[in-house]
Amino acid sequence: MHCPFCQHEDTRVIDSRLSEDGSTVRRRRECPACGERFNTFETAEIRLPAVIKSDGRRETFDERKLRTSFERALQKRAVGAEAIDAALRAVLHGLRLGGEREVPSLQIGELVMGELKKLDQVAYVRFASVYRRFEDVQAFREEIERLERDLPALEGLQLPLLDGETEDTPGKPARNVRNGKR
Repeated sequence: MHCPFCQHEDTRVIDSRLSEDGSTVRRRRECPACGERFNTFETAEIRLPAVIKSDGRRETFDERKLRTSFERALQKRAVGAEAIDAALRAVLHGLRLGGEREVPSLQIGELVMGELKKLDQVAYVRFASVYRRFEDVQAFREEIERLERDLPALEGLQLPLLDGETEDTPGKPARNVRNGKR
């Protein structure tokens, strides 16, 4: 590394520290020629694929658009920021693992839907309604039925999809899942 003060061709590292999130390394350096000290920061540069839109246009990947999609679907839902960040990271990780230089926007949408399905059923249906362009109530009903079929493991982990749904226990009266009353 060249010294930014005297342009000497080599500097030595005095100290290295990892940032709090572990994504950046801060190095304290010293120039042997002029004795000046300075910091450098290292981050891994991982390129995300370009996005192929449904009309054939290509655009650079924009992480802000992805975050906005999650936030819109999860608006007024009880999902914490950490869970949203984890879902966002999972989608980005899935894109990086693919190793493709270009990815259809439909594939990104499927990754988002997969993460929303784990986070919140209502947010999943919201996103699916826009993503799959639901035309009528029947399309919503079919998606909800598909969701109920695909996710028996999530039962009890999330609020019910529709108000008034009950949870029946053999030998006991029906209990309202939302407020726990019988």
